[in-house]
Amino acid sequence: MNENTGKENRGKENRADTSSKIIRLQNITRKYLLGSTTVNALRGVNLEIERGEFSVILGPSGSGKSTLLNIIGCLDEATSGEYILDGIRINGRPVSSLAATRNQKIGFIFQSFNLIPVLNVEENIELPCLLGTGRKEDPKALRQRVRALCEEVGLTNHLKHKPDELSGGQRQRVAIARALVTNPLMIMADEPTANLDSKTSETILDLMQALNKRDGVTFVFATHDPRVVERTHRTYHIADGIVAS
Repeated sequence: MNENTGKENRGKENRADTSSKIIRLQNITRKYLLGSTTVNALRGVNLEIERGEFSVILGPSGSGKSTLLNIIGCLDEATSGEYILDGIRINGRPVSSLAATRNQKIGFIFQSFNLIPVLNVEENIELPCLLGTGRKEDPKALRQRVRALCEEVGLTNHLKHKPDELSGGQRQRVAIARALVTNPLMIMADEPTANLDSKTSETILDLMQALNKRDGVTFVFATHDPRVVERTHRTYHIADGIVAS
């Protein structure tokens, strides 16, 4: 049995017909307890995202934007409602299964980069493959693939540099390569331009848009940045925990 067949069999019992939709959220709620107070972060979100979309979730601070992104990225679980990702029902899956889903299907790009300080560029990028369950890639083949990604994002001259030896734009390029190294179906980008100057932001957006057009990877952004919004296929506005397309 090859790796892809194994993945299909593991999720077979939870499969649902979603046609061209990679994400389908139905009546998603998320509640938090703060002391004796219940906070309704999401209030019945309904959302569908097509495969290959370059889309953005837009909303002010406190609108539920980050909570929604965390649920889509399987970093958090909804209180109620149904979430289907790539034809698989996410609701109620064990923590280990959610971790495997994140590793196999989702890449993450964070505002603060979240690179490992003691690892160099190559090591940071290959880390998700070393942590992944069920991955048995030859180390030499993995290193070749990592170097090809580094060339693609313009990091060939920085392979052995640690994060504190890189500029903000270079760190974000490392984060993009790390997000891509597992060949994910979808990339979640939380304020990916927030810590970058205008010129670097445009360069990073050019790179992500090119990857979306060439490889068909679905990008979902959460941002306040109008430069991101201008480039996306679709904007999902969120306010008070409710989404309107």
